[in-house]
Amino acid sequence: MAAVTVMAPAARPTAPRRDRLVAAVALALALTLSRWPLRRQITVVRLMRGLPYARLTRLEALYTAVRAVIPAWWPGRIACMEISLAVVIAAAITGHRARWALGARFLPDAAHAWAEVPEGTAGRDIGDAVDRPWMQVLSVP
Repeated sequence: MAAVTVMAPAARPTAPRRDRLVAAVALALALTLSRWPLRRQITVVRLMRGLPYARLTRLEALYTAVRAVIPAWWPGRIACMEISLAVVIAAAITGHRARWALGARFLPDAAHAWAEVPEGTAGRDIGDAVDRPWMQVLSVP
């Protein structure tokens, strides 16, 4: 008898209402900025460098909130680049900053983006990143 694999959609993360509101605004801004060239996106993120760093727990909460507000009906791409940019923007909206990190790895070649503060990262070690870690290529600001 053949085994049958059933794929079930992952449960949407939950977040407090206030965090979801901030995340929705940040995600809308990130999706708008994602249409700009990367150098201009980097310029916008660099404007946040004067703010104090967010705590890791706050960054993780904002990451969860951004993932919670991603609309299922959105026709375009909302992946790690847009999510991490939205987390950095959400941190700025709340008066803090986070670094926007872009990285890569080999075998197979892949790129990834995440948000980080000196205490740690949010969105970096997802999926199979444990056995094939990401090498940071760029960190802004």
